[in-house]
Amino acid sequence: MASYDLTPRIAPNLDRHLVFPLLEFLQERHLYEDEQILKSKIELLNRTNMVDYAMDIHKSLYHTEDVPQDMVERRVEVVARLKALEEAAAPLVAFLQNPSAVQELRADKLYNLQMLNERYQIGTEQIEALYQYAKFQFECGNYSGAADYLYQYRALCTNNERSLSALWGKLAAEILMQNWDIALEELNRLKEIIDSKSFSSPMNQVQSRIWLMHWSLFIFFNHDNGRTQIIDLFNQDKYLNAIQTSAPHLLRYLATAFIVNKRRRPQFKDFIKVIQQEQHSYKDPITEFLACVYVNYDFDGAKKKMNECEEVILNDPFLGKRVEEGNFSTVPLRDEFLENARLFIFETYCRIHQRIDMGVLAEKLNLNYEEAERWIVNLIRSSKLDAKIDSQSGTVIMEPNLPNVYEQLIDHTKALSGRTYKLVSQLLEQTQAQVAR
Repeated sequence: MASYDLTPRIAPNLDRHLVFPLLEFLQERHLYEDEQILKSKIELLNRTNMVDYAMDIHKSLYHTEDVPQDMVERRVEVVARLKALEEAAAPLVAFLQNPSAVQELRADKLYNLQMLNERYQIGTEQIEALYQYAKFQFECGNYSGAADYLYQYRALCTNNERSLSALWGKLAAEILMQNWDIALEELNRLKEIIDSKSFSSPMNQVQSRIWLMHWSLFIFFNHDNGRTQIIDLFNQDKYLNAIQTSAPHLLRYLATAFIVNKRRRPQFKDFIKVIQQEQHSYKDPITEFLACVYVNYDFDGAKKKMNECEEVILNDPFLGKRVEEGNFSTVPLRDEFLENARLFIFETYCRIHQRIDMGVLAEKLNLNYEEAERWIVNLIRSSKLDAKIDSQSGTVIMEPNLPNVYEQLIDHTKALSGRTYKLVSQLLEQTQAQVAR
């Protein structure tokens, strides 16, 4: 299933350090030859300061204890540069490690700069040195130290561009340390800046949104509430437009979130239209499954795609997260996906049939007869299905579900409110843009 691997599309939108977890996953799944993965790792490491790690990979790749002379020389350079940056940033680092001194800082950055200069002889050069030191620590793979220094740098920095760069670095460090709650906070902070910042070119803003969505995949598929929040972010008009324009492969992750998160049905209908529109630019078994069920009503095709979806999930670095339970290893998202996918097929099939043969239904759901009967009984018991089973004829009889007039009125009112909000937001943006000019 390497043909469905999105790593070549995703990697250019990530910091190179964020690519390592993807390569580790691909190596575990044996999607590519080990030699190919190791060469990719070395190529990435050559552009970082993680020289010791590069040496270890070189030894594994070429089965030798010797390393090239240029790696040895590079290591000497890195150590020397690290010491120089450490010395340059030492006065400010010492200040920040003094709790009583830090209490003198205020929310006013200009006051802080003046106070540091007058009382501690710390100026803009030392603050800039802290940024360079933090960045170098990150390149060396010391993500914890980098995150701390970047946080402190942003509290003192008055340069908006540098502060934004530090925030990207802080987000990357928190992701690599798997601090998902803190990473989500930094992600939301970064989104707020991207959406409010006036960019010199609209394309730069679109590109920033694309980077943000790619980086967010690490968080959303590891955070407890991530599958809801990925819909909140990706399904916003500005972000969905960016996906359709420049990154249609991200539809895989939005489609997966919709399938495992059944509460988002009002938005789901609009998303199916997007899937239909974008079939020419991107499709994979997950998006094709939705097209089979909701666009083409091809239930045999949907059954076939379900099997392919399982393979796609197992071999995707974000979707195929494994959980160890004793001696067993499971992929929770795979199980949720297949369960909800069957429910999607069943619901759609039942809308166009009042009496359904159990054997036919079992085939559509990719289950045997007993499993299908047990699955439907559980649905009826949990009040998810208004139907009854006729055991003698081996059929499921659907109860008529007449639409409630009041519910329809509420749904239409909600939709009208949403469209009005979008229209007002667009008008306000245009007005603000004209005022800014």
